[in-house]
Amino acid sequence: MEKLVLKNITKQFGSGTNLVTALDDINFTAEDGQLTLILGPSGSGKSTLLTILGGLQRPSQGKVSINGQNIDQLSTKAADQFRLDHIGFVLQSYNLVPYLSVKDQFTLVDQVKPKGNVTAQKFESYLNTLGITKLINKFPGELSGGQTQRVAIARALYTNPDFILADEPTAALDSSRVEEVGQLFKDIAVQEDKAVVVVTHDLRLRAYADRIYQLVDGKISLETAKNN
Repeated sequence: MEKLVLKNITKQFGSGTNLVTALDDINFTAEDGQLTLILGPSGSGKSTLLTILGGLQRPSQGKVSINGQNIDQLSTKAADQFRLDHIGFVLQSYNLVPYLSVKDQFTLVDQVKPKGNVTAQKFESYLNTLGITKLINKFPGELSGGQTQRVAIARALYTNPDFILADEPTAALDSSRVEEVGQLFKDIAVQEDKAVVVVTHDLRLRAYADRIYQLVDGKISLETAKNN
């Protein structure tokens, strides 16, 4: 079973009188086949938690384990390869290459990771669900915030990752599109047996979650667990 586990994670920034504890003794588990939400207000530590989950930054204390592998102990090169092979990120900055068309964003992924990406049929299905098929020849500068967000979601799914980590993926979307994206994440978790973790303050996503955590002032608690 695919598992992403945080054990006693603390993340601090600064020192002395400027010391800030962003995450305080966090214990968290995400499993395949489940959509897990981490809810919390702005400044609660959600983005910091997501980057630690994905190995983009290291905790001050504690252990990050994916499928039993302690990823915070990997070398920088090994961690980069592990993320490429196993983790799909949807970050608030979107990270689209400005001079590449939407189509070429995915061609670039093929060059970096030539094997193991989704089939053409599944990719087309993602594009249709996200409503971006007609945007394929446009450049990031020609897209609205919501369109850019949906392209970023498609790119994260394109690598066929074991884990999908999304930071406020519905922030720029209207309610009808939130329903589509929420259902898409839920379907991917259940039908493709993947672990999907979404950090957000968008309560509209609650209906699609199997497990909901609350993160407030760097402390986490499991709100509820259910099977949809």
